[in-house]
Amino acid sequence: MNGLECKIRQGLLQDVRPMRLPAGIGGDAAGIVDEVGDGVTDVQAGDAVFGSGQETYAEHAVLTSWAPKPSTVSFEEAAGFATPFETALRVLDDAGVRGGHTVLVNGASGGVGSAALQFAVDRGATVIGIASPSNQDYLVSLGAVPTIYGPGLVDRVRALAPNGIDAAVDVAGSGVIAELVELTGNPARVVSIADFSATEHGARVSTGFGRDKTHALREGACLAAAGRLTLPVTQTFPLAQAGAAQAASATGHVRGRIIVTMP
Repeated sequence: MNGLECKIRQGLLQDVRPMRLPAGIGGDAAGIVDEVGDGVTDVQAGDAVFGSGQETYAEHAVLTSWAPKPSTVSFEEAAGFATPFETALRVLDDAGVRGGHTVLVNGASGGVGSAALQFAVDRGATVIGIASPSNQDYLVSLGAVPTIYGPGLVDRVRALAPNGIDAAVDVAGSGVIAELVELTGNPARVVSIADFSATEHGARVSTGFGRDKTHALREGACLAAAGRLTLPVTQTFPLAQAGAAQAASATGHVRGRIIVTMP
């Protein structure tokens, strides 16, 4: 369950992701390969995989990007990997994050934020994560220095990073782009996936429509298999309650991933 799916269902992305009703929804999945298309040589029927496709809230789905599921990871956890892996690596690359940097992640406890945090730590960066008070210990467990949302954010972050912030990633869309620009001192080092007003501040909005996710999926799978990356499953809902899964996601305070399970 990705937050983007709520926006698609609500018709907010008709200009970039048009839908003709009736239509299914869903972008990620994990399961057993039933059959492969022409030219597919890296997997075969019976293999366990995870990846991205369209209309994946279904018993059978066609994946357009995929990777082998690590044997140490459950199908439920792997089902939540694809979009966070691709999105997190894309925004870190767009922001130029590398070893030795201090990176600020706004919305660090959700799926994409958790993945971005862990990918950045694996690169050798120091990460300051912004999340709700109830998720502060969770951020520490992933290797971040935590802080909370709300007034005084700039001062709190400066106290935690007296040498400055090299890059900032916004995955929450909580209206703090101006503060992130102030903290980095350079709007080009601020990237958002959720606040489309970011460009008004000189920052960038990153979208993944039409991008091949294979490289990101395989990189993330390697880290997950090695125990260096985890995206915990917070809640599961059966397919018949997919609407409830979207409602839970829309609260904006989800830790880790919400998964829709098949019969």
